[in-house]
Amino acid sequence: MAYIGLHIPAKDGSTIYVFDNIFADIGDEQSIQESLSTFSSHMLNIVDIYKESTSRSLILVDELGSGTDPIEGANLAISILEYFHNLGSIVLATTHYPEIKNYALVTDGFENASSEFDIESLKPTYKLLVGVPGKSNAFAITQRLGMPDSILQRAKSLMKTDDISVEELLKNIYDDKVKIEKEKEKTIQNSNQIDMLRKKLESQSTNIESRETDIIEKAKIEAREILLKAKKDANNLISELNNIRSSLSSNALKEANSVRNTLNEDIQNLSKTSVNADSVDGSSSEHIQSIQIGMYVLVKTLNQEGVVLSNPNKSNEVQIQIGSMKMNTKVSNLLPTKKISSSKQKNYTHVQQSESRLKSKTASTEINVIGQTIEEATFIIDKFLDDASLAGLHTIRIVHGKGTGKLRQGIHQFLKSNSHVNNFRMGTFGEGEMGVTIVEIK
Repeated sequence: MAYIGLHIPAKDGSTIYVFDNIFADIGDEQSIQESLSTFSSHMLNIVDIYKESTSRSLILVDELGSGTDPIEGANLAISILEYFHNLGSIVLATTHYPEIKNYALVTDGFENASSEFDIESLKPTYKLLVGVPGKSNAFAITQRLGMPDSILQRAKSLMKTDDISVEELLKNIYDDKVKIEKEKEKTIQNSNQIDMLRKKLESQSTNIESRETDIIEKAKIEAREILLKAKKDANNLISELNNIRSSLSSNALKEANSVRNTLNEDIQNLSKTSVNADSVDGSSSEHIQSIQIGMYVLVKTLNQEGVVLSNPNKSNEVQIQIGSMKMNTKVSNLLPTKKISSSKQKNYTHVQQSESRLKSKTASTEINVIGQTIEEATFIIDKFLDDASLAGLHTIRIVHGKGTGKLRQGIHQFLKSNSHVNNFRMGTFGEGEMGVTIVEIK
């Protein structure tokens, strides 16, 4: 095929051996006229091949050594094949002699091969089994052709254990190898399917977690908007109450102020809550027990000192007062500094009750938010504006420093939308630096 330019059934990269001659001894050339037996006719061909073959020759021989005594024929065939192998020729030889098959098993340069045969249909499968010597299957084929079992059983009984061919053992090994390869292929397929299912489940789990996060975040935003609206309404109400407070009792003002403070705390807690709730550190149980009402503590998130107003709740939060501002925070955010005296601690409840009445007299006109985030600063300023409005202050100062200007911009953006603010402008801080905002209260 290659010589005449036809495509050959081979993989890319295959090579073709160029032979100087192709010799074949196939068929039966016996002749009564020439006094040639089957064996003699084959040997004449082999002698001619012997004379003409070279290291670049291809030699095809069928049933080499047949037609004579099996033992002598097998040994003669082995000797001839050895010569061609030493010469360097490429030889394909068919045989039924077990001696030749066994020789090929243990000799370098020789390789057994066979064509698979289906005993049930008595047809070849055209599958080449390299490394496996072929079986004659004489008993099985004869039985399929109708030979009586009595004759077959007698034939099998005449077989000696030593005569059992090794090719049967090798064929069994090959069959086991085929089964193992099939099982391996099934295992690989199952493994691939399991891997695909695992990836699919991981993808679905990720999608579910993402949807859950989106739903929770959306709910938080909606809740914050509701609280902000409620706070705005409360601020408007407090402003109206402040305008007519002379005609109201102090209890009414306290109640309105309490509503406002509760809304502030809810907004603060909602802003600081993440999708995954902060886990409580079990090692901080001693720390939680050491927090007492009236204790001075440092709020790490604000870097400000305040006083504890309540015991820890189920969420391990306490109410803290920093100046005029009250807020809820985690116990883990606090560092104890010192305790107030026992007398102060006993009277602290009384101080809390009277605080709102004294607020108008003691309200500060300045608040310092340097070093805080925009969210922390606006929360403190919002509460400070509420207290300033209730105290009747007309002007306050917010010290935010110069820095990069981001804190100032965030505070100014917040002041623009605050209902208590009438107007605001920049003022000087320190050595003439513009680090203060002056706010006019309505």
